[in-house]
Amino acid sequence: MREYLKFYIDGKWVNPLEPKTSEVINPATEQVSGRIAMGSAADADLAVKAARKAFTRWSQSSRKERLELMQAIQAEYDRRQAEIGAAITEEMGAPAALGGGFHVQLGAGHLATAIEILKDFKFEELRGNTLLTRDPIGVCALITPWNWPMNQIAVKVFPALATGCTMILKPPQLAPYSAQLFAEVLHAAGVPAGVFNMVQGSGSVVGTALSGHPEVDMVSFTGSEFAGVEIAKNSAPSVKRVCQELGGKSAFIVLDDAAMAANVAGATSGMMINSGQTCSAGSRLLVPKARMAEAIEAARKAAADVTVGDPGGNFVMGPVVSKSQYNEIQRYIQIGIDEGATLVAGGTDRPAGLSKGWYVKPTVFANVRNDMKIGREEVFGPVLCIIGYDDIDHAIEIANDSEFGLAGYVNGADPEACNAVARRMRTGWISINGGFDFNAPFGGIKKSGNGREWGEFGFHEYLETKSLLGFVPAAPQQ
Repeated sequence: MREYLKFYIDGKWVNPLEPKTSEVINPATEQVSGRIAMGSAADADLAVKAARKAFTRWSQSSRKERLELMQAIQAEYDRRQAEIGAAITEEMGAPAALGGGFHVQLGAGHLATAIEILKDFKFEELRGNTLLTRDPIGVCALITPWNWPMNQIAVKVFPALATGCTMILKPPQLAPYSAQLFAEVLHAAGVPAGVFNMVQGSGSVVGTALSGHPEVDMVSFTGSEFAGVEIAKNSAPSVKRVCQELGGKSAFIVLDDAAMAANVAGATSGMMINSGQTCSAGSRLLVPKARMAEAIEAARKAAADVTVGDPGGNFVMGPVVSKSQYNEIQRYIQIGIDEGATLVAGGTDRPAGLSKGWYVKPTVFANVRNDMKIGREEVFGPVLCIIGYDDIDHAIEIANDSEFGLAGYVNGADPEACNAVARRMRTGWISINGGFDFNAPFGGIKKSGNGREWGEFGFHEYLETKSLLGFVPAAPQQ
Protein backbone atom coordinates (compact mmCIF):
# COMPACT_ATOMS: atom_id res chain seq x y z
CA MET A 1 0.00 0.00 0.00
CA ARG A 2 1.53 3.28 -1.14
CA GLU A 3 1.00 6.48 0.83
CA TYR A 4 2.20 9.75 -0.66
CA LEU A 5 0.87 12.37 1.71
CA LYS A 6 3.31 15.25 1.21
CA PHE A 7 3.96 17.75 -1.53
CA TYR A 8 7.32 18.88 -2.86
CA ILE A 9 7.57 22.65 -2.36
CA ASP A 10 10.66 24.87 -2.14
CA GLY A 11 13.05 21.93 -1.99
CA LYS A 12 11.27 20.14 0.87
CA TRP A 13 8.58 17.52 1.39
CA VAL A 14 5.80 19.37 3.21
CA ASN A 15 2.41 18.51 4.66
CA PRO A 16 -0.72 19.86 2.95
CA LEU A 17 -2.17 23.00 4.50
CA GLU A 18 -5.59 21.34 4.50
CA PRO A 19 -5.42 17.61 5.30
CA LYS A 20 -7.39 15.72 2.66
CA THR A 21 -6.61 12.44 0.94
CA SER A 22 -7.86 10.39 -2.00
CA GLU A 23 -7.65 6.66 -2.63
CA VAL A 24 -5.93 5.36 -5.75
CA ILE A 25 -7.50 2.29 -7.36
CA ASN A 26 -5.49 -0.38 -9.13
CA PRO A 27 -7.41 -0.84 -12.42
CA ALA A 28 -6.41 -4.51 -12.70
CA THR A 29 -7.82 -5.50 -9.31
CA GLU A 30 -10.36 -2.72 -8.60
CA GLN A 31 -8.76 -2.58 -5.14
CA VAL A 32 -7.26 0.39 -3.31
CA SER A 33 -3.51 0.46 -3.92
CA GLY A 34 -2.69 3.60 -1.97
CA ARG A 35 -3.55 7.12 -0.89
CA ILE A 36 -2.34 10.55 -1.96
CA ALA A 37 -2.74 13.96 -0.39
CA MET A 38 -5.10 16.28 -2.23
CA GLY A 39 -3.88 19.82 -2.66
CA SER A 40 -5.82 23.03 -2.15
CA ALA A 41 -5.60 26.46 -3.72
CA ALA A 42 -3.50 27.48 -0.73
CA ASP A 43 -0.99 24.69 -1.42
CA ALA A 44 -0.81 25.78 -5.05
CA ASP A 45 -0.19 29.36 -3.95
CA LEU A 46 2.71 28.27 -1.73
CA ALA A 47 4.26 26.40 -4.64
CA VAL A 48 3.86 29.41 -6.96
CA LYS A 49 5.51 31.69 -4.40
CA ALA A 50 8.43 29.27 -4.08
CA ALA A 51 8.82 29.12 -7.85
CA ARG A 52 8.63 32.91 -8.16
CA LYS A 53 11.34 33.37 -5.51
CA ALA A 54 13.60 30.79 -7.19
CA PHE A 55 13.13 32.28 -10.66
CA THR A 56 15.31 35.31 -9.94
CA ARG A 57 18.41 33.14 -9.58
CA TRP A 58 17.60 30.15 -11.80
CA SER A 59 16.73 32.37 -14.78
CA GLN A 60 20.29 33.72 -14.58
CA SER A 61 21.93 30.32 -14.21
CA SER A 62 24.57 29.34 -16.73
CA ARG A 63 24.28 26.76 -19.46
CA LYS A 64 26.93 24.76 -17.60
CA GLU A 65 24.92 24.74 -14.37
CA ARG A 66 21.75 23.60 -16.12
CA LEU A 67 23.59 20.88 -18.00
CA GLU A 68 25.20 19.57 -14.84
CA LEU A 69 21.83 19.42 -13.11
CA MET A 70 20.15 17.63 -16.00
CA GLN A 71 22.99 15.13 -16.26
CA ALA A 72 22.62 14.44 -12.53
CA ILE A 73 18.88 13.91 -13.09
CA GLN A 74 19.70 11.55 -15.94
CA ALA A 75 21.90 9.40 -13.71
CA GLU A 76 19.27 9.24 -10.98
CA TYR A 77 16.42 8.58 -13.43
CA ASP A 78 18.35 5.72 -15.02
CA ARG A 79 18.94 4.23 -11.57
CA ARG A 80 15.22 4.21 -10.77
CA GLN A 81 13.71 3.28 -14.15
CA ALA A 82 12.53 -0.15 -13.00
CA GLU A 83 10.84 1.35 -9.94
CA ILE A 84 9.11 4.01 -12.03
CA GLY A 85 7.96 1.40 -14.53
CA ALA A 86 6.43 -0.72 -11.77
CA ALA A 87 4.58 2.34 -10.47
CA ILE A 88 3.13 3.03 -13.93
CA THR A 89 1.89 -0.55 -14.18
CA GLU A 90 0.23 -0.31 -10.78
CA GLU A 91 -1.35 3.10 -11.23
CA MET A 92 -2.74 2.95 -14.78
CA GLY A 93 -2.53 -0.69 -15.82
CA ALA A 94 0.16 -0.66 -18.50
CA PRO A 95 1.58 -4.19 -18.98
CA ALA A 96 4.90 -4.57 -17.19
CA ALA A 97 6.85 -4.85 -20.43
CA LEU A 98 5.29 -1.60 -21.62
CA GLY A 99 5.39 0.29 -18.31
CA GLY A 100 8.97 -0.71 -17.63
CA GLY A 101 9.83 -0.41 -21.32
CA PHE A 102 8.50 2.25 -23.66
CA HIS A 103 6.85 4.30 -20.89
CA VAL A 104 10.07 4.89 -18.95
CA GLN A 105 12.16 4.94 -22.13
CA LEU A 106 10.16 7.90 -23.39
CA GLY A 107 11.11 9.84 -20.28
CA ALA A 108 14.76 8.89 -20.70
CA GLY A 109 14.68 9.76 -24.41
CA HIS A 110 13.24 13.23 -23.86
CA LEU A 111 15.80 13.92 -21.13
CA ALA A 112 18.73 12.84 -23.32
CA THR A 113 17.34 14.92 -26.20
CA ALA A 114 16.96 18.01 -24.01
CA ILE A 115 20.55 17.66 -22.79
CA GLU A 116 21.90 17.47 -26.35
CA ILE A 117 19.83 20.47 -27.47
CA LEU A 118 20.88 22.57 -24.48
CA LYS A 119 24.57 22.06 -25.31
CA ASP A 120 24.29 24.22 -28.45
CA PHE A 121 20.98 26.07 -28.16
CA LYS A 122 21.22 29.72 -29.23
CA PHE A 123 19.81 31.89 -26.48
CA GLU A 124 21.21 35.02 -28.20
CA GLU A 125 21.52 36.12 -31.82
CA LEU A 126 23.04 39.36 -33.15
CA ARG A 127 21.35 40.80 -36.26
CA GLY A 128 23.14 43.96 -37.27
CA ASN A 129 22.87 46.32 -34.31
CA THR A 130 20.01 44.40 -32.74
CA LEU A 131 20.56 41.62 -30.24
CA LEU A 132 17.75 39.08 -29.98
CA THR A 133 17.68 37.24 -26.68
CA ARG A 134 15.53 34.27 -25.76
CA ASP A 135 14.75 34.61 -22.09
CA PRO A 136 12.92 32.17 -19.78
CA ILE A 137 9.23 32.99 -19.67
CA GLY A 138 8.99 32.67 -15.88
CA VAL A 139 6.92 30.51 -13.55
CA CYS A 140 5.26 27.63 -15.39
CA ALA A 141 2.30 25.47 -14.35
CA LEU A 142 2.63 21.99 -15.86
CA ILE A 143 -0.56 19.92 -15.83
CA THR A 144 -0.14 16.35 -17.07
CA PRO A 145 -2.42 13.38 -17.92
CA TRP A 146 -2.48 9.77 -16.76
CA ASN A 147 -2.17 7.87 -20.05
CA TRP A 148 1.58 8.31 -20.74
CA PRO A 149 2.68 9.78 -17.40
CA MET A 150 6.46 9.87 -17.85
CA ASN A 151 6.31 11.06 -21.43
CA GLN A 152 4.10 14.01 -20.56
CA ILE A 153 6.07 15.01 -17.49
CA ALA A 154 9.37 14.79 -19.39
CA VAL A 155 8.31 16.91 -22.38
CA LYS A 156 7.33 19.71 -20.00
CA VAL A 157 9.77 19.60 -17.08
CA PHE A 158 13.03 19.13 -19.00
CA PRO A 159 12.59 21.99 -21.52
CA ALA A 160 11.43 24.24 -18.68
CA LEU A 161 14.52 23.41 -16.63
CA ALA A 162 16.85 23.76 -19.60
CA THR A 163 15.56 27.23 -20.50
CA GLY A 164 15.81 28.63 -16.97
CA CYS A 165 12.16 28.51 -15.94
CA THR A 166 10.78 27.47 -12.58
CA MET A 167 7.71 25.30 -12.32
CA ILE A 168 4.87 23.63 -10.47
CA LEU A 169 3.88 20.15 -11.64
CA LYS A 170 0.26 19.06 -11.12
CA PRO A 171 0.26 15.32 -11.90
CA PRO A 172 -2.86 13.29 -12.76
CA GLN A 173 -5.01 12.19 -9.85
CA LEU A 174 -5.56 8.78 -11.45
CA ALA A 175 -1.83 8.07 -11.94
CA PRO A 176 0.10 9.89 -9.22
CA TYR A 177 2.74 7.34 -8.18
CA SER A 178 5.24 7.75 -11.00
CA ALA A 179 5.14 11.53 -10.60
CA GLN A 180 5.97 11.16 -6.91
CA LEU A 181 9.00 9.05 -7.80
CA PHE A 182 9.96 11.57 -10.46
CA ALA A 183 9.97 14.32 -7.83
CA GLU A 184 12.21 12.13 -5.67
CA VAL A 185 14.59 11.78 -8.63
CA LEU A 186 14.86 15.55 -9.04
CA HIS A 187 15.36 16.07 -5.31
CA ALA A 188 18.12 13.46 -5.17
CA ALA A 189 19.78 15.05 -8.22
CA GLY A 190 20.02 18.38 -6.39
CA VAL A 191 17.48 20.60 -8.12
CA PRO A 192 17.71 24.01 -6.39
CA ALA A 193 14.94 24.83 -3.93
CA GLY A 194 11.85 26.25 -5.60
CA VAL A 195 12.92 25.49 -9.18
CA PHE A 196 10.73 22.37 -9.31
CA ASN A 197 7.64 22.02 -7.15
CA MET A 198 4.87 19.42 -7.18
CA VAL A 199 1.35 19.52 -5.76
CA GLN A 200 -0.91 16.49 -6.17
CA GLY A 201 -4.67 16.88 -6.40
CA SER A 202 -7.63 17.38 -8.68
CA GLY A 203 -7.64 19.46 -11.82
CA SER A 204 -10.74 21.32 -10.69
CA VAL A 205 -8.96 22.58 -7.56
CA VAL A 206 -5.19 22.62 -8.08
CA GLY A 207 -5.31 23.01 -11.87
CA THR A 208 -7.79 25.87 -11.59
CA ALA A 209 -5.73 27.59 -8.90
CA LEU A 210 -2.56 27.35 -11.00
CA SER A 211 -4.04 28.37 -14.35
CA GLY A 212 -5.74 31.40 -12.81
CA HIS A 213 -2.83 32.45 -10.60
CA PRO A 214 -1.53 35.93 -11.50
CA GLU A 215 2.06 34.90 -10.68
CA VAL A 216 2.04 32.01 -13.16
CA ASP A 217 3.43 33.15 -16.52
CA MET A 218 2.70 30.07 -18.60
CA VAL A 219 0.50 26.96 -18.48
CA SER A 220 1.37 23.79 -20.34
CA PHE A 221 -1.55 21.37 -20.33
CA THR A 222 -2.12 17.95 -21.86
CA GLY A 223 -5.55 16.40 -21.53
CA SER A 224 -9.13 16.59 -22.72
CA GLU A 225 -10.56 19.24 -24.98
CA PHE A 226 -13.12 20.20 -22.31
CA ALA A 227 -10.48 20.75 -19.62
CA GLY A 228 -8.27 22.61 -22.09
CA VAL A 229 -11.05 25.09 -22.85
CA GLU A 230 -11.62 25.70 -19.13
CA ILE A 231 -7.91 26.26 -18.54
CA ALA A 232 -7.75 28.73 -21.42
CA LYS A 233 -10.71 30.66 -20.02
CA ASN A 234 -9.23 30.63 -16.54
CA SER A 235 -5.86 31.85 -17.84
CA ALA A 236 -7.24 34.65 -20.01
CA PRO A 237 -7.59 37.42 -17.37
CA SER A 238 -3.84 37.33 -16.66
CA VAL A 239 -2.96 37.05 -20.38
CA LYS A 240 -0.53 34.21 -19.73
CA ARG A 241 0.75 31.87 -22.40
CA VAL A 242 -1.20 28.62 -22.70
CA CYS A 243 0.29 25.64 -24.54
CA GLN A 244 -2.17 22.78 -25.02
CA GLU A 245 -2.06 19.26 -26.40
CA LEU A 246 -5.61 17.98 -26.44
CA GLY A 247 -7.57 15.17 -28.08
CA GLY A 248 -7.35 13.49 -31.44
CA LYS A 249 -9.16 11.32 -33.94
CA SER A 250 -6.18 10.61 -36.12
CA ALA A 251 -6.40 9.10 -39.58
CA PHE A 252 -4.17 6.19 -40.61
CA ILE A 253 -4.12 6.05 -44.42
CA VAL A 254 -3.07 2.71 -45.93
CA LEU A 255 -2.21 2.95 -49.61
CA ASP A 256 -3.57 0.56 -52.22
CA ASP A 257 -0.59 -1.67 -52.90
CA ALA A 258 0.81 -5.14 -52.23
CA ALA A 259 1.61 -4.23 -48.60
CA MET A 260 -1.95 -3.21 -47.75
CA ALA A 261 -2.94 -6.26 -45.66
CA ALA A 262 0.30 -6.17 -43.67
CA ASN A 263 -0.11 -2.45 -43.04
CA VAL A 264 -3.71 -2.96 -41.88
CA ALA A 265 -2.51 -5.63 -39.46
CA GLY A 266 0.22 -3.34 -38.12
CA ALA A 267 -2.19 -0.43 -37.71
CA THR A 268 -4.64 -2.67 -35.84
CA SER A 269 -1.96 -3.95 -33.46
CA GLY A 270 -0.65 -0.42 -32.93
CA MET A 271 -4.10 0.87 -32.02
CA MET A 272 -4.26 -1.55 -29.09
CA ILE A 273 -0.98 -0.45 -27.46
CA ASN A 274 -1.60 1.12 -24.04
CA SER A 275 -5.19 -0.15 -24.32
CA GLY A 276 -5.86 2.47 -26.97
CA GLN A 277 -5.38 5.26 -24.43
CA THR A 278 -3.19 7.42 -26.65
CA CYS A 279 -4.18 10.87 -27.88
CA SER A 280 -2.29 10.37 -31.15
CA ALA A 281 -3.67 6.87 -31.82
CA GLY A 282 -4.56 6.12 -35.45
CA SER A 283 -8.16 5.34 -34.57
CA ARG A 284 -9.54 5.97 -38.08
CA LEU A 285 -8.02 3.41 -40.43
CA LEU A 286 -8.60 4.42 -44.07
CA VAL A 287 -8.36 1.59 -46.61
CA PRO A 288 -9.29 1.19 -50.29
CA LYS A 289 -13.03 0.59 -50.41
CA ALA A 290 -12.62 -2.04 -53.11
CA ARG A 291 -10.42 -4.07 -50.77
CA MET A 292 -12.55 -3.75 -47.62
CA ALA A 293 -13.05 -7.52 -47.29
CA GLU A 294 -9.28 -8.07 -47.38
CA ALA A 295 -8.74 -5.32 -44.81
CA ILE A 296 -11.40 -6.80 -42.53
CA GLU A 297 -9.73 -10.19 -42.54
CA ALA A 298 -6.29 -8.70 -41.81
CA ALA A 299 -7.69 -6.62 -38.97
CA ARG A 300 -9.64 -9.54 -37.53
CA LYS A 301 -6.52 -11.71 -37.38
CA ALA A 302 -4.42 -8.93 -35.85
CA ALA A 303 -7.02 -8.20 -33.17
CA ALA A 304 -7.23 -11.90 -32.30
CA ASP A 305 -3.50 -11.87 -31.56
CA VAL A 306 -3.87 -9.08 -28.98
CA THR A 307 -3.90 -10.87 -25.63
CA VAL A 308 -5.56 -9.18 -22.66
CA GLY A 309 -4.90 -9.86 -18.99
CA ASP A 310 -3.04 -9.11 -15.77
CA PRO A 311 -0.53 -6.32 -16.51
CA GLY A 312 1.99 -8.20 -14.38
CA GLY A 313 1.86 -11.07 -16.87
CA ASN A 314 2.89 -11.54 -20.47
CA PHE A 315 -0.08 -9.85 -22.14
CA VAL A 316 -0.28 -7.20 -24.86
CA MET A 317 -3.09 -5.25 -23.20
CA GLY A 318 -3.87 -4.57 -19.58
CA PRO A 319 -6.95 -2.79 -18.24
CA VAL A 320 -8.02 0.74 -18.99
CA VAL A 321 -7.35 3.24 -16.24
CA SER A 322 -10.65 3.40 -14.34
CA LYS A 323 -14.26 2.32 -14.06
CA SER A 324 -15.49 5.56 -15.61
CA GLN A 325 -13.12 5.11 -18.55
CA TYR A 326 -14.31 1.52 -18.98
CA ASN A 327 -17.96 2.60 -18.95
CA GLU A 328 -17.33 5.35 -21.48
CA ILE A 329 -15.60 2.96 -23.89
CA GLN A 330 -18.44 0.45 -23.50
CA ARG A 331 -20.90 3.23 -24.34
CA TYR A 332 -19.04 4.02 -27.56
CA ILE A 333 -18.83 0.37 -28.59
CA GLN A 334 -22.58 0.07 -28.20
CA ILE A 335 -23.03 3.28 -30.19
CA GLY A 336 -20.97 1.77 -33.01
CA ILE A 337 -23.16 -1.32 -33.02
CA ASP A 338 -26.32 0.79 -32.98
CA GLU A 339 -25.03 3.00 -35.80
CA GLY A 340 -24.76 -0.05 -38.03
CA ALA A 341 -20.99 -0.39 -38.34
CA THR A 342 -19.71 -3.92 -38.94
CA LEU A 343 -18.31 -5.41 -35.73
CA VAL A 344 -15.19 -7.25 -36.88
CA ALA A 345 -13.67 -8.06 -33.47
CA GLY A 346 -14.34 -7.46 -29.80
CA GLY A 347 -17.52 -5.82 -28.62
CA THR A 348 -19.06 -4.92 -25.29
CA ASP A 349 -18.23 -6.38 -21.86
CA ARG A 350 -14.97 -7.80 -20.57
CA PRO A 351 -12.93 -10.39 -22.48
CA ALA A 352 -13.75 -14.00 -21.64
CA GLY A 353 -12.28 -15.24 -18.37
CA LEU A 354 -11.81 -11.77 -16.84
CA SER A 355 -14.46 -11.00 -14.25
CA LYS A 356 -12.58 -8.28 -12.35
CA GLY A 357 -10.54 -5.33 -13.55
CA TRP A 358 -11.34 -2.71 -16.17
CA TYR A 359 -10.48 -4.85 -19.18
CA VAL A 360 -11.86 -4.03 -22.64
CA LYS A 361 -11.98 -6.30 -25.67
CA PRO A 362 -9.74 -5.23 -28.56
CA THR A 363 -12.51 -3.95 -30.81
CA VAL A 364 -12.59 -3.30 -34.55
CA PHE A 365 -15.45 -1.81 -36.56
CA ALA A 366 -15.49 -1.85 -40.37
CA ASN A 367 -17.63 -0.06 -42.94
CA VAL A 368 -17.63 2.97 -40.68
CA ARG A 369 -18.78 6.27 -42.16
CA ASN A 370 -16.90 9.39 -41.22
CA ASP A 371 -20.14 11.00 -40.02
CA MET A 372 -20.79 8.27 -37.43
CA LYS A 373 -20.12 9.14 -33.79
CA ILE A 374 -17.46 6.46 -33.52
CA GLY A 375 -15.82 7.96 -36.61
CA ARG A 376 -15.78 11.51 -35.27
CA GLU A 377 -15.47 11.42 -31.49
CA GLU A 378 -12.44 10.36 -29.48
CA VAL A 379 -13.14 7.04 -27.76
CA PHE A 380 -9.76 6.83 -25.97
CA GLY A 381 -9.80 3.07 -25.81
CA PRO A 382 -8.91 0.00 -27.93
CA VAL A 383 -11.51 0.70 -30.61
CA LEU A 384 -10.48 0.94 -34.28
CA CYS A 385 -12.75 2.29 -37.01
CA ILE A 386 -12.08 1.13 -40.60
CA ILE A 387 -13.34 3.57 -43.24
CA GLY A 388 -13.27 2.88 -46.98
CA TYR A 389 -12.02 5.39 -49.55
CA ASP A 390 -12.52 5.54 -53.35
CA ASP A 391 -9.15 7.05 -54.27
CA ILE A 392 -6.34 9.05 -52.66
CA ASP A 393 -8.15 12.37 -53.01
CA HIS A 394 -11.11 10.84 -51.21
CA ALA A 395 -8.85 9.42 -48.48
CA ILE A 396 -7.30 12.84 -47.83
CA GLU A 397 -10.75 14.44 -47.80
CA ILE A 398 -11.89 11.96 -45.13
CA ALA A 399 -8.71 12.36 -43.11
CA ASN A 400 -9.06 16.15 -43.03
CA ASP A 401 -12.79 16.04 -42.27
CA SER A 402 -12.35 16.19 -38.50
CA GLU A 403 -12.51 18.74 -35.70
CA PHE A 404 -9.16 17.36 -34.55
CA GLY A 405 -5.71 17.62 -36.06
CA LEU A 406 -3.17 16.08 -33.71
CA ALA A 407 -1.55 13.20 -35.58
CA GLY A 408 -1.71 11.17 -38.76
CA TYR A 409 -0.18 8.08 -40.34
CA VAL A 410 0.57 7.02 -43.90
CA ASN A 411 1.82 3.54 -44.80
CA GLY A 412 2.62 2.28 -48.27
CA ALA A 413 5.26 0.65 -50.43
CA ASP A 414 6.03 3.79 -52.46
CA PRO A 415 7.82 6.40 -50.28
CA GLU A 416 7.13 9.24 -52.72
CA ALA A 417 3.41 8.46 -52.74
CA CYS A 418 3.41 8.39 -48.94
CA ASN A 419 5.22 11.73 -48.79
CA ALA A 420 2.70 13.32 -51.16
CA VAL A 421 -0.24 12.13 -49.04
CA ALA A 422 1.39 13.28 -45.79
CA ARG A 423 1.93 16.79 -47.18
CA ARG A 424 -1.81 17.16 -47.80
CA MET A 425 -2.98 15.99 -44.37
CA ARG A 426 -4.10 18.84 -42.07
CA THR A 427 -2.59 17.71 -38.82
CA GLY A 428 0.43 18.55 -36.70
CA TRP A 429 2.43 15.31 -36.54
CA ILE A 430 2.49 12.59 -39.21
CA SER A 431 4.37 9.29 -39.11
CA ILE A 432 5.28 7.84 -42.51
CA ASN A 433 5.84 4.07 -42.47
CA GLY A 434 6.50 4.05 -38.74
CA GLY A 435 8.79 7.08 -38.58
CA PHE A 436 9.68 8.28 -35.06
CA ASP A 437 11.97 11.10 -33.90
CA PHE A 438 12.50 12.61 -30.43
CA ASN A 439 13.57 15.87 -32.11
CA ALA A 440 10.43 16.26 -34.20
CA PRO A 441 7.93 18.82 -32.85
CA PHE A 442 4.73 17.24 -31.54
CA GLY A 443 1.41 19.05 -31.29
CA GLY A 444 -1.86 19.69 -33.03
CA ILE A 445 -4.12 22.11 -34.84
CA LYS A 446 -7.85 22.79 -34.64
CA LYS A 447 -9.39 21.31 -31.48
CA SER A 448 -6.26 19.26 -30.82
CA GLY A 449 -4.59 22.30 -29.28
CA ASN A 450 -1.73 24.66 -30.01
CA GLY A 451 1.99 24.93 -29.43
CA ARG A 452 4.63 22.27 -29.93
CA GLU A 453 6.49 19.94 -27.59
CA TRP A 454 9.49 17.61 -28.12
CA GLY A 455 12.98 18.60 -29.20
CA GLU A 456 14.13 22.13 -29.94
CA PHE A 457 10.59 23.35 -30.60
CA GLY A 458 9.69 22.36 -27.04
CA PHE A 459 12.30 24.80 -25.74
CA HIS A 460 10.67 27.72 -27.54
CA GLU A 461 7.41 27.27 -25.63
CA TYR A 462 9.26 28.33 -22.46
CA LEU A 463 11.08 31.34 -23.92
CA GLU A 464 10.24 34.96 -24.65
CA THR A 465 12.08 36.82 -27.43
CA LYS A 466 13.50 40.21 -26.45
CA SER A 467 14.99 42.79 -28.83
CA LEU A 468 17.91 45.02 -27.80
CA LEU A 469 18.12 47.71 -30.50
CA GLY A 470 21.35 49.68 -30.91
CA PHE A 471 23.27 46.94 -29.15
CA VAL A 472 27.02 47.43 -29.23
CA PRO A 473 28.97 44.19 -28.79
CA ALA A 474 31.78 44.21 -26.30
CA ALA A 475 35.17 44.88 -27.88
CA PRO A 476 37.28 41.72 -28.23
CA GLN A 477 39.86 41.35 -25.52
CA GLN A 478 43.48 41.97 -26.55
